[in-house]
Amino acid sequence: MREGEGAALPRLISALPPEHRDQVFTHTSWAPDRASSYERLEFLGDSVLELAIARTLYDRFPDASEGRLAKIRAHVVSRQSCAAVARTLDLGAVLVARAQDVPGPELHRISLSRNVLAALLEAAIAAVYLEYGYDVVAPAIVEAFDDRIEYASTGHVDSKTELQEALARTGRAVQYEVLEVDGPPHERRFVCAALIDGERLGTGRGTTKKAAEQEAAAEALAALGVFPPAA
Repeated sequence: MREGEGAALPRLISALPPEHRDQVFTHTSWAPDRASSYERLEFLGDSVLELAIARTLYDRFPDASEGRLAKIRAHVVSRQSCAAVARTLDLGAVLVARAQDVPGPELHRISLSRNVLAALLEAAIAAVYLEYGYDVVAPAIVEAFDDRIEYASTGHVDSKTELQEALARTGRAVQYEVLEVDGPPHERRFVCAALIDGERLGTGRGTTKKAAEQEAAAEALAALGVFPPAA
């Protein structure tokens, strides 16, 4: 991300009132109870992030199919992607600065965790949404994720092929399983899972089995850390 870009979201986070800012940067390991940590905000922020990105993709790529849009979205809102944006915004350092009575090595591990960083970002998005509203937070989200959107829309080959090739390097393989099929014959909705070593690492939805498998593969790639951080 170039200098000056993505500046709106960190400004909004910094301007949060103490009660929201404190909750964003309260990890469960030092929260008095789980409801006081960032977990509830993370739950809300995930939905706000998905909506902002989905609307942007819908507007930005008018000729893209549902499957193509779903594939891009899966990359952009993945845990790997959210963690990369959180690193850019230096949210881990803020968490460390606000920690209380946590041993140094444990605090260092927490601050570098992909899942923690992604959770911090989603919690911060929720807090900004609650404080300023969707019309303020949505463009700030898009600005912060713009490099991710560009990369996901232009820098990836077919997700199923990419996942197969990534697994082949370690002697593993992927299997796809249809979890649900809903709707009338002319308007089917498929839910598929990508299984690696018997573990479900991705779930996808689409109007065709292929589209659902593509989204599941994209989610599995993110879970495996194949999707790299943006430059």
